[in-house]
Amino acid sequence: MRLYVLILFVILGLITMVFLPIEREPMINGVSLVNPPREIGPDKMGEVKRINADWVAVIPYGFSKSGSPEVSFDHSRQWWGEHTNGTSVLIQYAKSHQLKVMLKPHVWVSGEGWTGDYKLSSEQDWKKWENEFSTYIMNHARVADSLDVEILCIGTEYRIPARERPAFWKGLIKEVRSVYNGKITYAANWDNYENIDWWDAVDYIGIDAYFPLAEGDHPAIEEIERGWSPIKNKMQVLSQKWNKPILFTEYGFQSANGAAGRHWELDKSEENANPQLQADAYEATYRALMEEQWFAGGFLWKWHFNARYGNWRGTEWTPQNKPAERVIAHWYGKIN
Repeated sequence: MRLYVLILFVILGLITMVFLPIEREPMINGVSLVNPPREIGPDKMGEVKRINADWVAVIPYGFSKSGSPEVSFDHSRQWWGEHTNGTSVLIQYAKSHQLKVMLKPHVWVSGEGWTGDYKLSSEQDWKKWENEFSTYIMNHARVADSLDVEILCIGTEYRIPARERPAFWKGLIKEVRSVYNGKITYAANWDNYENIDWWDAVDYIGIDAYFPLAEGDHPAIEEIERGWSPIKNKMQVLSQKWNKPILFTEYGFQSANGAAGRHWELDKSEENANPQLQADAYEATYRALMEEQWFAGGFLWKWHFNARYGNWRGTEWTPQNKPAERVIAHWYGKIN
């Protein structure tokens, strides 16, 4: 009889483990920093607190040329904040303000800008690129480990190699884990994340989430919110498939007419500025996503240390000194 009771308790315990929801981690309410060209003091980092952010993404740039396998970084003429030394100081500043950090090394491709179209013509070149890109990432993995960085992003929007060279990425992640004990993500572009078959190797599915949500110069908040519905369904399926939370490694809206739609087609002239649409798009996004269990939060794009950038170019991405600031502060203040 005792044996039957013991078996029953074991079965009930297993059922409880299966059906009780896994405790959700605190949501990430982050900002993507524009690493400054010249050295700043620690107080500037604290300004992100005014929107109730608890996380920052520190983004040191590396550089490639279109069609070339070289990846270079730590140039003598590189911006202070994008150099390894400046990056390390910024991380320490963030820690002094009790901010958590995602370190997000990001390659700029001369002649193309973003890495989405980056491709090489030979296997020999790809092998050289793999070696040089690994050196770049491993440099920052060691920085991340030495400064207790919470998340390391190992690449951003490499559409072609992310799809065609999965063995490289899995090997790189294994190498990173040999020196870094924090969590790892990769930032896939919003139109490319479904083509990656190695999400099992990271801790977060990372998406740069610039999805077109609604057409027109200034759609209503409710219309923008509805635009998230089919995307949310796909995100839930993706999260369940890989058993991973989804982190928006970048997200945000320009303050311009049409910014809730195809942002890459926007008229960026001052005459097309629309800061209220930016605020409305953030409001709609938070309404749509904040209760979703798959959603780990994200890092809005972007935050300048130089205050004058808050009003620089009315169509810019930054929410600084614009109506969107109040919206973000309200929703970020609800987190945790």
